[in-house]
Amino acid sequence: MTNKKRYPVALTIAGSDSGGGAGIQADLKTFSANGVYGMSVITALTAQNTQGVRGIYGVPPAFIDQQLQTVLDDISTHAVKIGMLHSSAVINTVVENLIKYQPQHIVLDPVMVAASGDKLLEDEAIADLKTNLLPLATVITPNIPEAEVILQDKIQSIADMKQAVQNIADLTGGVSVLLKGGHGRDDQLIDVLYNAPENTIREYKFERVQTKNTHGTGCTLSSAIAAALAKGFALQEAVAHGVNYVHEAIIQGAEYKLGAGYGPVHHFFKFWQ
Repeated sequence: MTNKKRYPVALTIAGSDSGGGAGIQADLKTFSANGVYGMSVITALTAQNTQGVRGIYGVPPAFIDQQLQTVLDDISTHAVKIGMLHSSAVINTVVENLIKYQPQHIVLDPVMVAASGDKLLEDEAIADLKTNLLPLATVITPNIPEAEVILQDKIQSIADMKQAVQNIADLTGGVSVLLKGGHGRDDQLIDVLYNAPENTIREYKFERVQTKNTHGTGCTLSSAIAAALAKGFALQEAVAHGVNYVHEAIIQGAEYKLGAGYGPVHHFFKFWQ
């Protein structure tokens, strides 16, 4: 048995998207597409499709705790991706288990703001996220509205983005930050990475793809980064892999029609068209 091969393993802690484009479903597709064995801890169930969310059912924290311990006691993991955590109780349950099991890499997508601009977490939960969870991450991947909530400040330019990633790193005690520029309106999309251990800033620039099929891009990006970290890539290489994978998944997904609203990216573009 000692000669058996071992999978690179990643765990997603997030909500379920019944439409399959985001959340747990997008995370597991991304892990698989990037050569990593995926596991899941579900924090919430949603009834949603390409047009929106019709209902949310939060999983009790005690059962989230049971899922985490059951998976990590037996299988362990090389990387953790964290998405939707809907309450302070859930956040603190996850924090307790991360401290207990000490996974090597944690990629945190701080899902706090809906596409409409509405906050998805109460103020108390946001405070717990900032104080208790963000400092445990290897890298966090906020979009601009989420970064504005974390910093309580506006971000309106590339210069603001570069300052924001350093400010968030300072706030969290030295966590690396990838600030996503997808909410901008320019033809060029720019993501900004602050690599805290190396004290460097890097920009990733892409031409914006004109498509409605962008549902789940944030989940997909953070999962692609987690997959690369699970396979042993250094942070900057993992982020480069993640942003390139998502950009190509958007390009390939733009060729498809699914549902009447915002469709998914094409997670498996490397394998079928």
